[in-house]
Amino acid sequence: MRKPAELDGHLSITNKDLFDDSDPFVVELYDLGDKVQRVIKTDIARAFVDLNRSLQDMPPDNPDGLIKSMTCYEKPIYIKGKEPDESLRNLLIEFYYNPYHREIRKSLAELNLQLCLDCHSMASHAPGIAPDDKDKKRPLFCLSNQDGKTCTDEMIETLADCISESYSIEREEISINDPFHGGYITKTYGASVIPWIQVEMNRSMYLSSPWFDQENLSVDTSHLQKLNNQFENSLELFFSKLTYITKS
Repeated sequence: MRKPAELDGHLSITNKDLFDDSDPFVVELYDLGDKVQRVIKTDIARAFVDLNRSLQDMPPDNPDGLIKSMTCYEKPIYIKGKEPDESLRNLLIEFYYNPYHREIRKSLAELNLQLCLDCHSMASHAPGIAPDDKDKKRPLFCLSNQDGKTCTDEMIETLADCISESYSIEREEISINDPFHGGYITKTYGASVIPWIQVEMNRSMYLSSPWFDQENLSVDTSHLQKLNNQFENSLELFFSKLTYITKS
């Protein structure tokens, strides 16, 4: 993930802090290219522009808002006195936030969609600002539908079963709406007739030995490809079962 050029000279964040606050390698994990109707993605790190926030969600009310003041591990992002002012915030929103959300709205209008997924990664244990228990290991996956508001319970449970089978993990390792209930994107666009599910994969599935090089912050690409293939298999299995759900 990269930083916007507009922030040159403003940053105090280290590469390690940026990596820890990002959704590292999510494109490699989830991007299925032309095997799906559309993939909407970004290479801008969420520490600088968090696309899963509302336009009103800003510091100081929320340090972890759209334009953050600190990482989720409470590390300052900007040099003191160099925090983005209103003009710079608006520029970042116009360049990076608005085009992403316009693309979502365009896709909803022009495509005949059966399912939308908002895909992320999560730390294996909750970071400092997270609401869940810091001492409790998180599940391998968390699927969210705003507690039943953005898709049926049957649909999200079916996806959980398919992920369990495709990744060869216990079903108990996949939680529903815990610790996440679905963020701004799922909540906002999931109000339509198209089902939306937020997907969070635990980073322990790839940012751990033997696949992860802690010193260089690099991951075995063959392992990432394996996880990507398993994600594709999960959706193929899901849609084969979805046909049965729709007809029954």
